Amino acid sequence: MMECASTPQAGRSCKETFNLYYYPANADIATDHFPKWMENPWIKVDTVAADTLVRRNGRMGGASMRSNVKTLRLGPLKESGFYLAFLDQGACMAVLAVRVYYRLCPAVVASLASFPETVPAGLVVSAEGSCVEGAEGSLGRRPIMYCREDGEWAKPAAGDCICVAGREEKDGRTKCSACPPGSFKPKVGELPCQICPPSSLSTSAGATVCNCKVGYYRATGDPVTAPCTKPPSSPRSIVSSLNGSTVDLDWSEPLDSGGRSDLYYEVRCSEYAAGGGWIPCTRLSFVQRPEKLKERKLSVSGLRPQVIYNFRVLALNGVSETNGAAAMGEELNVTIDRDLPNAVTGIQQLAASTSSLSLKWKTPGPPPSPSRGTVLDYEVKYYEKDQEDPRIMYLKTPANETTLSELRARTMYAVQVRARSEAGYGAFSGESVFQTLELDPEKAQPQVELIAGTVGVGTLLILIVVVIAVLCVRKHGSNKEPEYSDKPGQYLIGHNTKLYIDPFTYEDPNEAVREFAKEIDASYVKIEEVIGAGEFGEVCRGRLKVPGKKENYVAIKTLKGGYTERQRREFLSEASIMGQFHHPNIIHLEGVITNNSPVMIITEYMENGALDSFLRQNDGQFTPIQLVGMLRGIASGMRYLAEMNYVHRDLAARNILVNSNLVCKVSDFGLSRFLQEGSTDPTYTSCLGGKIPIRWTAPEAIAFRKFTSSSDVWGYGIVMWEVMSFGERPYWDMSNQDVINAIEQDYRLPAPPDCPSALHQLMLDCWQRDRASRPRFTEIVSALDKLIRNPASLKITTREQPGSSQPLLDQRTPHYSSFSSVGEWLHAIKMGRYEEGFRTAGFTTFSRVRQITTEDLLRIGVTLAGHQKKILSSLQQIVPAEKVSGGFAPFY
Repeated sequence: MMECASTPQAGRSCKETFNLYYYPANADIATDHFPKWMENPWIKVDTVAADTLVRRNGRMGGASMRSNVKTLRLGPLKESGFYLAFLDQGACMAVLAVRVYYRLCPAVVASLASFPETVPAGLVVSAEGSCVEGAEGSLGRRPIMYCREDGEWAKPAAGDCICVAGREEKDGRTKCSACPPGSFKPKVGELPCQICPPSSLSTSAGATVCNCKVGYYRATGDPVTAPCTKPPSSPRSIVSSLNGSTVDLDWSEPLDSGGRSDLYYEVRCSEYAAGGGWIPCTRLSFVQRPEKLKERKLSVSGLRPQVIYNFRVLALNGVSETNGAAAMGEELNVTIDRDLPNAVTGIQQLAASTSSLSLKWKTPGPPPSPSRGTVLDYEVKYYEKDQEDPRIMYLKTPANETTLSELRARTMYAVQVRARSEAGYGAFSGESVFQTLELDPEKAQPQVELIAGTVGVGTLLILIVVVIAVLCVRKHGSNKEPEYSDKPGQYLIGHNTKLYIDPFTYEDPNEAVREFAKEIDASYVKIEEVIGAGEFGEVCRGRLKVPGKKENYVAIKTLKGGYTERQRREFLSEASIMGQFHHPNIIHLEGVITNNSPVMIITEYMENGALDSFLRQNDGQFTPIQLVGMLRGIASGMRYLAEMNYVHRDLAARNILVNSNLVCKVSDFGLSRFLQEGSTDPTYTSCLGGKIPIRWTAPEAIAFRKFTSSSDVWGYGIVMWEVMSFGERPYWDMSNQDVINAIEQDYRLPAPPDCPSALHQLMLDCWQRDRASRPRFTEIVSALDKLIRNPASLKITTREQPGSSQPLLDQRTPHYSSFSSVGEWLHAIKMGRYEEGFRTAGFTTFSRVRQITTEDLLRIGVTLAGHQKKILSSLQQIVPAEKVSGGFAPFY
């Protein structure tokens, strides 16, 4: 285009622009006169101006030729074609070329959707696509992509497609391929195909589920992704234990559970009818429902003599009903004879008080075979009536009368009695209900007078017998507790009916092993894993299967190789000791293996292991009543040992084992005595030539090696502290020597956090310096029983101090400025029983108490010389204390 300034002769008519127009049309209809040559109907695209103009160079006919390129957009276009027109109104120019073209977005497959070629009619145009084969819209709508004016697709696509069940994405989400044989995809989604679960298969492509193989099934609620399983095999080794009219059935688990965890059992019972043929059992009582049993045991009562019962134990799981075949089972026939005692009848009340009931019943009639049916003794079952979950108690008595003691006042008790003969127990009697008296003595008096005449003579005879017995005992022996000397075997035996015998008193210790421990065939024992290490070797878990008995888990202690004869003797001595004990809170000895190598001691298996570590793992998980229940079990076991005249000497939470029912059992008999001098265990410290667990040992045992049941009581107090602190180490990080010094200065452990006050007071009683002042285990059991019967008392807790390691308590005579009354002072020195006497005699202030004499104490009722001495010696600190505190408050 020529610059107007270069052509002065053109004048004002010269232009440096031109206009571009278009006329849309669906066909070639234009002529010289149509459409009219004007802006309407022509549509103006734009006025085009050159970016570079041509200017004359000053010579005639010579000019610099420069071209311009312009790109213009037309539209939007609705017709199928159009005409172009160029309007020049005075410009000196030349159109060298015209190029007309359009852009489009090509056909594409993306996000499992196919989109066609699309011409953008604007800046952005939406295009609808369709899901590829084997895919569907995830939101139920067609997929959409957007085509831009530059011919490019805007990604990603909206409304994504997903592969249907049986197909998975392939090649960058461009297609959905069928799952190959041996795999499946159960539902629509982006997840890939997965291998068929165990015991299932798919034989064709595109499977949505894998079918179970022959003999395998899925339960109704099992997902298609679950493996196929089968019914279990038959239960094994059914064992029956008859006790009178009751049979206890035990069995072992099937060898094959079918690959499922929902194993359960069903016991079906039938009896042989008098006229022949088997009929369903009648009139039997099952402790549990015989269907859907999870445990491998069942008690059935009410069996009748001379009736043949057939018990079939079935093992089932979730697919047992699916396969339609009969469940696998094991059978056992049971029959009882006629020699069991008849049922007890005629239970009558002889007497009642606020805390006891005296009862009598008729002796059962003679059985068909008196030689085997003679009554040996009776078992009394009693519990509080109308309680949701009553605590059932049992009592054995050789006579047809007894007294139930430690009962609650004004409470209804249900009582049942059964007799026992050589053939076993007979059936329990029907339930009889009796009530204890109220606490009001006026209401109790008439019944006391009623029985006074009938039992007075009998009571007098009993007293005479008791006095004679006491005189005989004092003549022939001391009533002191049994003691161990420093040397094993020097044991002072008491006068209980059944006594512990020290195996080291045998000339041949192997004889003690043979007498008290049962030899077990090594083939009956299978070791499964090592669970710990002991002083003499490893401790393992295993199984014991004695023919004719149920298979059980057991703990196995082994004697390591290269032992000496002395080490073997000391190792087996524990079995000789343990085999003499039979109590639910003492670890049970199954037997020993001495004829094979390695030598083994086999005991019952305790699933939760040692009490201290178990409590640390479950810190804060148990309520106070549960902890007291554990302590009660330990105290019951120790009471039994004390009655057997056995002193444990190493009572600690680490030596208490816990089973799956939270039953605590005392263990570790004898091993602590034989710790070698070179042992590095910091728990045990050399003292007077032996190893002693300082933190758990009474001061007299540390100083003089005087081990008694009272020293075990001290250790039990430490165990109480361990239990209530959930396994914390007694005396924390104090050294053993610091512990000894603190105990000598009468310092004691404080109450653990949230510990009930009654329990901490019982601990302090166990830690009395004077061993004679400590409670006996019988008293400890009684005290814990009272706490269990009165859970509200466990809510009163000792005020705790911050920090995990609280300062020790000074158990010497407390600082008197801390007492608000004389009564509080008397309770602090354990003389609270005389509080009422002090008040009645007028000794209500400390100024009056300081003037008290021995004669005053006698008038008050303090007749024991030891109590008089304790009160008078305590009073010696009142004067200096008053000077510090400025005086004491009166009694009230």
